[in-house]
Amino acid sequence: MDLQALTLDDFLSRFQLLRPQASRTSLNARQAAVLIPVVRREQPGLLLTQRSAQMRKHAGQVAFPGGAVDSTDASLIAAALREAHEEVAIPPEAVDVIGVLPPVDSVTGFQVTPVVGIIPPDLHYHASEDEVAAVFEMPLAEALRLGRYHPLDIHRRGNDHRVWLSWYEHYFVWGMTAGIIRELALQIGIKP
Repeated sequence: MDLQALTLDDFLSRFQLLRPQASRTSLNARQAAVLIPVVRREQPGLLLTQRSAQMRKHAGQVAFPGGAVDSTDASLIAAALREAHEEVAIPPEAVDVIGVLPPVDSVTGFQVTPVVGIIPPDLHYHASEDEVAAVFEMPLAEALRLGRYHPLDIHRRGNDHRVWLSWYEHYFVWGMTAGIIRELALQIGIKP
């Protein structure tokens, strides 16, 4: 597949036709969800945030909007939409949810479900100053290019982990965020 020619229609049809593989059993019981916001353009974009340097956990890291499920959330999708609204002012009704990816375990003890949604190109983002230092868009074709992700194998708490690393402009994309983007690429049939 020629990623440079990836249109939104290509992405949508590939995502909806190629269902996610069954995932392994999660080690974590606490639930969280993130929104993978794909910007509706002929050449779509991927919206990402950089967390505030004042955050207690993951300060300064590139992330998707998201967080822990709370008692007011009707579902994992509702949690992802609520968090995206709180963090960058994406109205939940503006998101066309197209599906979810298999959950991933975070090092902070959460089972995180990535929710894939299409958002309009003309939204005005307003970052929550407490949580978000920057909001930026990366071309989806570039984000899904598997060659941009480099593995780093680490040993932590008696277990081996593979962490993915990448740069986009001056942003360092790594860890769970890079892993989720890489899984999205594999989900739509990009070959490693």
